[in-house]
Amino acid sequence: MTNGVDRHELRQIIAGLSEGVLLVEPDRTIAYANAAALAMHGAGSLDELGATVDAYCARFHLRYRNNRQPETDPIERLVAGERFQDVVVEVSRADRPDVDFVHSLRSLVATDRGGAPSCLALIIKDVSDQFEAEERFERTFNANPAPAVITRLSDLRHVKVNHGFLEMTGHVRDAVIGRSVYEVDVLAGARNRDLAVSRLHEGGTIPQMEACLDLPDGGSRFVIVAGQPIAMGDEPCMLFTFADLELRRKAETALRQSEERFAKAFRLTPVPTLLARLDAFTVTGVNEAFTRVFGHGEDGIIGRSPAETGLWAADAMRARFEEAVRRTGFVAGQEVCLRHADGSEIDCLASAERVEIGEEIFALLVLQDITERKRSERELFEAIETVMADTSWFSRGLIEKLANLRQPGTRDGNGASPDLTVRERQILNLICTGLGDEAIAKRLDLARNTVRNHVAALYRKLGLHRRTEVVLWGRDHGFPVGPSG
Repeated sequence: MTNGVDRHELRQIIAGLSEGVLLVEPDRTIAYANAAALAMHGAGSLDELGATVDAYCARFHLRYRNNRQPETDPIERLVAGERFQDVVVEVSRADRPDVDFVHSLRSLVATDRGGAPSCLALIIKDVSDQFEAEERFERTFNANPAPAVITRLSDLRHVKVNHGFLEMTGHVRDAVIGRSVYEVDVLAGARNRDLAVSRLHEGGTIPQMEACLDLPDGGSRFVIVAGQPIAMGDEPCMLFTFADLELRRKAETALRQSEERFAKAFRLTPVPTLLARLDAFTVTGVNEAFTRVFGHGEDGIIGRSPAETGLWAADAMRARFEEAVRRTGFVAGQEVCLRHADGSEIDCLASAERVEIGEEIFALLVLQDITERKRSERELFEAIETVMADTSWFSRGLIEKLANLRQPGTRDGNGASPDLTVRERQILNLICTGLGDEAIAKRLDLARNTVRNHVAALYRKLGLHRRTEVVLWGRDHGFPVGPSG
């Protein structure tokens, strides 16, 4: 058969192939391109592709995946009779820079009886989607803050490492890539290392387990490591991911130290204090001052609610107090009547605030014994009543002052003069000197939210709504007013 017949039949064979095929003559003309080859170049015809090798090279720019411009274009290597396969290049059109592809190329060189090239074919496979997916994976892998390493299963060498792993361990990239899983040991000190190594060799999932990685500076780092089989191209690999336990350990240590400080302050504070779960007010702890003032030992009160212990003299008052704490998160300086273990009644100022310890919510109750003060006040009022029985020889101004002492719940006959707690008086004093909530929080070493809660309580007790009104009230009642030094 003639070459013309051979080419015709050959074209029929390759026309329907899914791979792209370019037939090139030894004289450098491009004799034929099937539909797949045209589509892989974004071309509609052979003329658009280029009638010769020189025209093709002028219209389509090729570069290897490492961004290195090829010294010899693959189609030139084909014309030279070179046999090659799996050459991956990025292809872009000179006339349409927005159109680009990634091709995997191999050559097919047929020779005549004398060994001279007679039929040259460039076989093209479009791998654009595959490489786009790999690029997306690469970007995601590198951007993921979770430390990760990818290890090739065929030789157990690390082929990828992200910034998270390098930052966690202090390794540099070149010291990890290409090293074996035993040189940069990602399973060092693993709690179940034998299982992990077995699963690694089998290409199976490695369950989460604690490990202790060796660091390049000679130190170590506790982590949780897990392995998941993945494929990168046609290569089976293992994706190792890590969770840094150092931060968790530091957080646990800080939490433990904080709880220890709270427990010490709770135990040693001189004011009777108890801690109860917010839901049912079941008591979980009392301090020494509580036992001293109320006579209840830990055995008789812990694990029970105040209703069960009979601590409150009036059950209705207890229910209102507990509901207020649940609803608002705090109660400040409420006068209540509580019972001693011997049955005697004790007048108290009760304050409570909702607190979180670990993952549980509690109410911290502070109880200030004001029995002696209340007794003194009653005795004073009785004396005033006796004196005011005959006021004929008092001046009007003195009578008004005595009346105010006699009825301490009034101010100038019009407004309430509330019983403020020590903390509220501190905050009122600082408001009057011109400090804002943030400055007050810093001055008293309190959280800003705590200061806001106290300020809200002041507004409520004073029956006021604006800060300027509070300052005026403070001036009228002897609080210093002016800029803070």
